[in-house]
Amino acid sequence: MSRRDNRAHLTVPVEPRDHATGPQDAPVTLVEYGDFQCPHCGRAYPIVKDIVRTLGANLRFVFRNFPLTRIHPEAEHAAEAAEAAGGQGAYWPMHDRLFERQFALDDDHLIEYATELGLNAERIRGELEAGTHGPRVRDDFMSGVKSGVNGTPTFFINGVRYDESWDRDSLLAALKHPE
Repeated sequence: MSRRDNRAHLTVPVEPRDHATGPQDAPVTLVEYGDFQCPHCGRAYPIVKDIVRTLGANLRFVFRNFPLTRIHPEAEHAAEAAEAAGGQGAYWPMHDRLFERQFALDDDHLIEYATELGLNAERIRGELEAGTHGPRVRDDFMSGVKSGVNGTPTFFINGVRYDESWDRDSLLAALKHPE
């Protein structure tokens, strides 16, 4: 049995509804289950962003929500705000803003970020109050649970969980030479 067979696999394949950047037919797909309030995800954010730039058309990057609400009380609304921004065509700008301003993720700041990004902030406020995007965030979370995710960030490379160090050089080497 190869080392690959001992690791957890992505049970919910990447779908059109996922937030993805990079070509659909890229030779490598990196899926991250992340939490916008998680300090480890905050440290991984610039690493992943740099790797996405470095690999260009050879990488498709997918981000799925995995808010750890017991220890990160603002993570779920931050994920819902990103989803709401996605409804206005600005998922990735909001994703980036949330990680760049991880220190301020209360609802007032989420609305402020929407305004700064030129989005309909009142629509986002209403969607947050109504819990419009809660089911989507829970779907992402449950797909992670089914795939063996129990912390953040958790990465999958071409559907196989990556359990090694996610420092830039290690992650980049794994992406350049997936098993």
